Amino acid sequence: MNNSDSRINPRQLGTPRGGSYAAVPTSGDRKNRNKPTRGRKKSIFEAYMSKEDVSAGLKRGELIQGPLRINPKKYHEAFIPSPDGTRDIFIDGVVARNRALNGDIVVVKLLPKEQWKVIKPDGSDKETEATHESDVPEDMLGTCIPQETAKGDARSPDVIIEAQFDDNDAEHGQDHFQDTLPDDIKKLSLDTGEKVKAVGISGVHRPKQDDGPKVNDPRFLSDKFLQRTAKVVYILEKKHSRAATGFIKLLADKNSELFRRCAMFSPVDHRVPRVYVSLADCPPDFVTRPEDYSNMLFVCRIVDWKDDSNFATGQLAKSLGQAGEIEPETEGILMEYGVDFSDFPPEALECLPQSLPWVISPGEMARRKDLRKECIFTIDPSTAKDLDDALSCKQLPDGNFEVGVHIADVSYFVLEETALDKVASERATSVYLVQKVIPMLPKLLCEELCSLNPMRDRLTFSVMWKVTPEGKILDEWFGRTVICSCVKLSYDHAQSMIESPGKMFSPEELPPVSPQHSIAEIQQAVLNLHRIAQHLRKQRFIDGALRLDQLKLSFTLDQESGMPQGCYIYQYRDSNKLVEEFMLLANMAVAHQIYRSFPEQALLRRHPPPQTKLLKDLMEFCNQVGLDIDFSSAGTLHKSLNETFGADKYSEARKEVLTNMFSRPMQMALYFCTGVLEDETLFRHYALNVPFYTHFTSPIRRYADIIVHRLLSASLGASSPIKMEKEAIQRQADHCNDRKMASKRVQELSADLFFAIFVRECGPLESEAMVMGVLNEAFDVLVLKFGVQKRIYCNALPLLGFHFQKVGRKPELTLMWEPEKPEQESVPQVIAIFTLVEVVLTSDSVPLKYSALLKRPNSE
Repeated sequence: MNNSDSRINPRQLGTPRGGSYAAVPTSGDRKNRNKPTRGRKKSIFEAYMSKEDVSAGLKRGELIQGPLRINPKKYHEAFIPSPDGTRDIFIDGVVARNRALNGDIVVVKLLPKEQWKVIKPDGSDKETEATHESDVPEDMLGTCIPQETAKGDARSPDVIIEAQFDDNDAEHGQDHFQDTLPDDIKKLSLDTGEKVKAVGISGVHRPKQDDGPKVNDPRFLSDKFLQRTAKVVYILEKKHSRAATGFIKLLADKNSELFRRCAMFSPVDHRVPRVYVSLADCPPDFVTRPEDYSNMLFVCRIVDWKDDSNFATGQLAKSLGQAGEIEPETEGILMEYGVDFSDFPPEALECLPQSLPWVISPGEMARRKDLRKECIFTIDPSTAKDLDDALSCKQLPDGNFEVGVHIADVSYFVLEETALDKVASERATSVYLVQKVIPMLPKLLCEELCSLNPMRDRLTFSVMWKVTPEGKILDEWFGRTVICSCVKLSYDHAQSMIESPGKMFSPEELPPVSPQHSIAEIQQAVLNLHRIAQHLRKQRFIDGALRLDQLKLSFTLDQESGMPQGCYIYQYRDSNKLVEEFMLLANMAVAHQIYRSFPEQALLRRHPPPQTKLLKDLMEFCNQVGLDIDFSSAGTLHKSLNETFGADKYSEARKEVLTNMFSRPMQMALYFCTGVLEDETLFRHYALNVPFYTHFTSPIRRYADIIVHRLLSASLGASSPIKMEKEAIQRQADHCNDRKMASKRVQELSADLFFAIFVRECGPLESEAMVMGVLNEAFDVLVLKFGVQKRIYCNALPLLGFHFQKVGRKPELTLMWEPEKPEQESVPQVIAIFTLVEVVLTSDSVPLKYSALLKRPNSE
């Protein structure tokens, strides 16, 4: 008997036809197929190398390590970044991936050159690296701002400055511009005289396999036509949570012994394998009434994945509820990304002050500078409850100003090595969803004791400067303080003051104001801060900073049902910029202070320059479409982007598309410990174009800031030195980076979820869109009203046909629309990069999926 029959047949294990996640062997696996197996099931996957061999192989440079990214649209393709910044290394197929999951840190071994992937110069081979995720729910790449941002994202400078430098969608591969650069595809003609419905592939002339280099053997090709290919030999770190949401199904073969023990769990995310789960974990009536559970979302945790099975084994963790509903879907997202949303444990809560209401002790008061009589206020989104930062601005007799940034003194309540500190360090960040916040710290701290609520005495850490009206800094002071905020302003309130400087505001137009201070005094302080901030900002961009603002989506929710009622692009205005400038100033000042004091232990934040390969692709793309962009530095890039365009609607849209493209080569900003990185030039922050930067201004919602507060306090002699060694600080920095990336992804998926529900409930939605990329049978658009990216497929449109060609070096699709009436002519429409089109977003039959369709052009 051929041994392949003795292996488990995936068909018998209930694998639905079509997109099964079976480990399909690549050519390298097929050679050993018919060797007898002597009684045990044959391995599908290779055994992992030993730790010692991996260590030695990495040292000798024979093995390569890196984070695994699996293409969400083609889950058999995976990539790891090349250590030298050139084209990604390709991992072909599930077998070569060897049971690693998306995000894992893996060790790979390069395959012999004859197995490397040939990249056809005609560009018909688009996906040489993971594509962008143009399908819901992954298509609002980094463009979403949740509704209840509190300090989440809507204004906090670290996110604004680094919005596109903070994870850059880990699923992207290294060749996004492949999509827009298919070289030399032959000009194709389509005879529109024949009324043939040539939709889809028939409307496109496919380049033949041999259109590339005449020799298809990789050994005889130059490296520019090749992509190195590898296989996974070891998983260094399982970064993926091993949890997934999905559906359960009965196995297909009712007579098998497995059928009586197991069900099949099918994850929604195709990058995760199918999983055998015990029927004992399933609902009691699942076997008799499986159809009742066809739309029920479950969370499964993968426990094991043996080398002789196509499928992992796991445990059902819980049933979430119906697919397509907000709460079950949200809980699924949180569990998949390992966000801890459980109640805080009693031992952590015992670290909080037990006798309430809490008051500042006279002893603590004596150790601090008392600023309670000063005019100090907060500016936040109107929904914010965790107020980390307050501002002050007092005119001095000499015409200069005393400006203060006052940050909640969280480290007073969260002491090193306590149970509360442990929980906060593990959570590492608050996670802002559209409808709620998963806090890093208990509510009593977040919303009460640490939150700088108006008319309440609060402990703070302050940075104060003596500043000229032009923003030149003359003097700087750090210290522990006590403040009493006189008013909680929203961005809208501050914006009104900036826009109407001469207006007298009545008490009804503002939130309650402390009797110690007049509205006029507060307004004057806001206006002075605004003027100084304008100078600071102008100087920052002269000094070479870069800012890439992508469209950000916000939602209005129904108070009763919590369903999205409307959505709009978040407006980033002068009041946001005002707060941002002073937060940046404080973060930079603290970075210098802690690095001076603790050169080995400082926790800073660096931002590496863009990835070389992607930047080169982008430069080539800009040349092809005739755009004069200077890529030599962050500052020149900012200048090109902001000075190349007019203010008309078309120019604005084109700027949005380019901003989107420019953010792709950007790397993520990272926390690190200075004692671990020897080369000081690597400390730089590319986007801000400064040598030292850190996070100090949001300790309620970021653990990194708590460590920075402890370092700052020790540097001033206000507390004993931090107990952590540099290696421990680096480990915590790595963990903060991981959790920041996960929380950003969760935030995006939360906005995706609400937007998909909005399309379902309020659609179809019409919007202008601009073409971002042209393929031979589809094109990508940025939907301008909502900031989402979608791919539009030609074969989904009522066309007589279409054809793809290169005009000069620009890719173009010509669509031939079917006439609406028989006697009319066919209407041609040319689709090229930066073409403005009208699209309609409509909900699909699958929960939470929606499509973009092109509106027919007017026939006049």
